[in-house]
Amino acid sequence: MTDVFDGETRSRIMSAVRSKDTRPEISVRKALHAAGYRFRLHRKDLPGRPDIVLPKYRVAVFVNGCFWHGHHCKRFSWPKTNAEFWREKITRNMQRDQDDYTRLEHLGWAVHVVWSCCVERSVGELLARLAGKGSPFSM
Repeated sequence: MTDVFDGETRSRIMSAVRSKDTRPEISVRKALHAAGYRFRLHRKDLPGRPDIVLPKYRVAVFVNGCFWHGHHCKRFSWPKTNAEFWREKITRNMQRDQDDYTRLEHLGWAVHVVWSCCVERSVGELLARLAGKGSPFSM
């Protein structure tokens, strides 16, 4: 099956996909800030460059898009066009994510992943974990 767009149009569409300051990421940031948490963004010195870092709690938050990170939900399906390229790319992304999470945990950071398909539920879980006593997020 061929692509429905010509190369120039496809390139323009793909270049518009942002890697930071996405709607789901901004939603998570607003919820954390409204709850009184202060954080840093995209810390380059940490593995995987987490989207949101709460240094006081040693928590790294990744806000992942379902397609780009291979989340098994209704928003994700393997592309039919250029299938081999996309399978390799998404699989590589998934492996890189796991490696980053493991490295962060070995450095003493708690990792929380928020998927774009369930931002509200995940933000609620994150806030509950941050507020809960005896959780890996508490001081």
